[in-house]
Amino acid sequence: MHLHGGPAPVRRFLSDLVRRIWDREIDPGRVFDLSLLLEEAAEGYAAMGERRSIKVFLTL
Repeated sequence: MHLHGGPAPVRRFLSDLVRRIWDREIDPGRVFDLSLLLEEAAEGYAAMGERRSIKVFLTL
């Protein structure tokens, strides 16, 4: 058995996922473990870099 990885094709799926989150078709809480305001984006990157967070959800 082998496990192979590679870059995720984020741009291919991002617009559809954002629409589904916005329309409340899916719950981003299952993906994101920290929510911050957009102006706190630098803190979000720091939290991911320090492994305090896996994915950060930025809101307006």
